[in-house]
Parts: sequence; C-alpha cells; structure tokens
Amino acid sequence: MGIVNIDDDLHDQLRRASKVSCRSINAQAEYWIKIGMLCETNPTLSFGEIIARELRSAGVSAQPLAVSAA
Repeated sequence: MGIVNIDDDLHDQLRRASKVSCRSINAQAEYWIKIGMLCETNPTLSFGEIIARELRSAGVSAQPLAVSAA
C-alpha cells in the first residue's frame, strides 16, 4: 500500500467517475489502473473483450444483449 500523487484534474475526474460507478475514489483509481494495465498487455483486444474476459474469469455469465430490429 502506498501513496500515489496525481494531478488535481485527474483526481477530480476520479471523484466524478466514482460517483457514476458507485465506487470509492480509490476503487475507481484501482479499476482504471487495472484496465489500463490489461489494455497495455493485451493490445489486440478491445475494451469490451477485456471486460468480457475478466467477467468470465470471475465466474460471471454475461451474455451480449440482443439487438431488436425496429
């Protein structure tokens, strides 16, 4: 555990995003760090593919939504 110094504007964005995501500011920062690391280490995967893979590895059965023709 350590202290990370970040720019005030980024901290403000973390605070705002954490409210939308129902996470603490620290949890939001951890999420962004983890996703960023996964994106950098898996550059051929899309964000959606990375999230789907992480959900599957956690045992979540997330099925894509069917798009209805209007």
